[in-house]
Amino acid sequence: MNENLFASFIAPTILGLPAAVLIILFPPLLIPTSKYLINNRLITTQQWLIKLTSKQMMTMHNTKGRTWSLMLVSLIIFIATTNLLGLLPHSFTPTTQLSMNLAMAIPLWAGTVIMGFRSKIKNALAHFLPQGTPTPLIPMLVIIETISLLIQPMALAVRLTANITAGHLLMHLIGSATLAMSTINLPSTLIIFTILILLTILEIAVALIQAYVFTLRVSLYLHDNT
Repeated sequence: MNENLFASFIAPTILGLPAAVLIILFPPLLIPTSKYLINNRLITTQQWLIKLTSKQMMTMHNTKGRTWSLMLVSLIIFIATTNLLGLLPHSFTPTTQLSMNLAMAIPLWAGTVIMGFRSKIKNALAHFLPQGTPTPLIPMLVIIETISLLIQPMALAVRLTANITAGHLLMHLIGSATLAMSTINLPSTLIIFTILILLTILEIAVALIQAYVFTLRVSLYLHDNT
């Protein structure tokens, strides 16, 4: 009960060295692969989910946009597995760190914007000034559209960080309340424990949904620039 509420968000260290890199590299090791011609049920289900996700995200894209399919599928798998592993007790969730989420969002956003300026610069510049804008409002609208463009990666990173962090804090608070009530009132403890189980199920859904939302937003930025 004396544990710091934000202790689980502190980046872990091993012998004084940051262990975040090892934690980030760990989720890909959990993805099963097969060397056989006929796959088992787990591999088949995994491949079906990957094809379903990639098909849903790539339907709107042209040929140039579909070259990003491998990157987007790898991104959603990485974020989803990282979020799910973070729900385990005494584990660290890298996606609760704004710095890491910015490190994912900024290069992907910059890649889509640069591709847009290289492939169709007229359409990219047209976004800064909507058609039919009154002449006195042109400078203000250009500034507003520029700010809205530059804030896109920050919005991506903050959305993912805030949702994952809020869920972890809520689970920590309810878990602490369950532990504290266990010696005071058993019926209340059972009720709070039931709420904790339901919240855990909700957080599993949130972990998957946030991975999908992050990747979908990157996919939409790519669609706007290809």
